[in-house]
Amino acid sequence: MKAVVYEKPYSVAVRDVDDPRIEHPNDVIVRVTSSAICGSDLHMYEGRTAAEPGIVFGHENLGVVEETGSGVVSLSKGDRVVMPFNVACGFCKNCLAGDTGFCLTVNPGFAGGAYGYVAMGPYKGGQADRLRVPFADFNCLKLPQSDLETDFILLADIFPTGYHGCELAQVSPGESVAVYGAGPVGLMAAYSALLRGAATVFVVDRVSERLEKAREIGAVPIDFSKGDPVPQIMDRTGGEGTDKGVDAVGYQAQAHDASHEEPASVLNSLVDTVRPTGRLGVPGLYVPSDPGGPDEHAKHGQLLVSIGRMFEKGQRMGTGQCNVKRYNRQLRDLIIAGRARPSFVVSHELPLDQAPQAYEKFDKRVEGYTKVVLHPALAA
Repeated sequence: MKAVVYEKPYSVAVRDVDDPRIEHPNDVIVRVTSSAICGSDLHMYEGRTAAEPGIVFGHENLGVVEETGSGVVSLSKGDRVVMPFNVACGFCKNCLAGDTGFCLTVNPGFAGGAYGYVAMGPYKGGQADRLRVPFADFNCLKLPQSDLETDFILLADIFPTGYHGCELAQVSPGESVAVYGAGPVGLMAAYSALLRGAATVFVVDRVSERLEKAREIGAVPIDFSKGDPVPQIMDRTGGEGTDKGVDAVGYQAQAHDASHEEPASVLNSLVDTVRPTGRLGVPGLYVPSDPGGPDEHAKHGQLLVSIGRMFEKGQRMGTGQCNVKRYNRQLRDLIIAGRARPSFVVSHELPLDQAPQAYEKFDKRVEGYTKVVLHPALAA
């Protein structure tokens, strides 16, 4: 089958790889119809991880069940399903608590697993014709037959992850929220904050197309290329700051002039932006090590964060990757009911064989590339 394979930094290729097969009675094989490129895929693409050549990318996957293992009870051939990017067992201590992003079974020695991602287990990615899904009864979310596939594919990661950022921050109706980052996850966090009833949502970025997307959904864009975003937001909140804040950027945060990386800059800006006793949600990715970090501390995942200021303000912070299973069923039903249309973030839908060009353009943020969905069955 065809699959997107990592070759070296800044290089992926569409190659022939072995077809997946049933390895356990609880497996299914899914014929992939949509697989999205994620910002975290770029960390591997840029060579900032220990990814080995040959890894098949793709942790945001949707498709049709082609084959079921003998132990699968709730799925049948022909079912349309979307899979959380987290691979989870459903029965370990963390899964039973709803913390499926930190499954203790699927990746021995590491809390959590994922498709097509370095250090997240032996699970090949779904930027390919087919995908093996383990513990399929638990991991597959059934979808209706509809024309909403571009909305449904976002249930694999970024819609739940944006919502998770609001859950970590405990965004409530009537509150003000600052979201740092207007990439796909940041836009989903802003969208989720509005779905949860936030009165005002500020979205901080420097890319004009992204800020315009934020404006279109009813958020207030804050262009940090025009100055420090903290006083801009303070001016708009009467000097009080926001009730809640979400970091949707992570460790590749940049200085205000975009001249260099400052990995802790968003966290520190959030501490200054959010009012005393407010809450911070951090779904943005922070890694235990970053070979491309700007200094020796950052290379080891160590950041200079204003913890004293955070303590002084009595703020609380929630972190960690999204437990997709905690949210995806409810978010699916919002889509079905017409209450949510997250596909507004998708800029391009392309055939699988255009993945190398898509990665290059998405990495460089050119030609309006914000969120790309690949379709293996689509002819070039």
